[in-house]
Amino acid sequence: MLEEGQKAPAFQLKTDGGGEISLAELKGKVVVVYFYPKDDTPGCTTEAIAFSALKPEFDKCGAVLVGVSKDSVQRHDKFKEKHDLKIQLASDEQGEMVADYGVWIMKKNYGREYMGIDRSTFVIDAKGVIRNIWRKVKVKGHAEKVLEAVQAL
Repeated sequence: MLEEGQKAPAFQLKTDGGGEISLAELKGKVVVVYFYPKDDTPGCTTEAIAFSALKPEFDKCGAVLVGVSKDSVQRHDKFKEKHDLKIQLASDEQGEMVADYGVWIMKKNYGREYMGIDRSTFVIDAKGVIRNIWRKVKVKGHAEKVLEAVQAL
């Protein structure tokens, strides 16, 4: 389980719009990685819209926002277009990053157990060190809390 103060695990993922993103290329910048279960579901949509609305504030801090799920790049493209999202969405279809960050967990819903993404957010500083971690995120007000943490760096 990752903890604040540890080096963030490296990642390289495909993104919406046919791009790629890696932690190595973001060195020197504050990176906010938020993991979410699935594109175009109520909580995930609310969270993505909230981060999109605050993107100009994150930009002022020099922070890069990246949403990560196991959805395909094509699903990300549709999700972004449908909700006019302003943030970058990365696809971890193989599940390597969600495993490295410890957010691929056993979940329970109506008595059914299954593996899924634990809605979590990580703030990584310019040196690649994890400064903040939120697990089992409640969506309402979360993007604002993350922005406050980034502004405090």
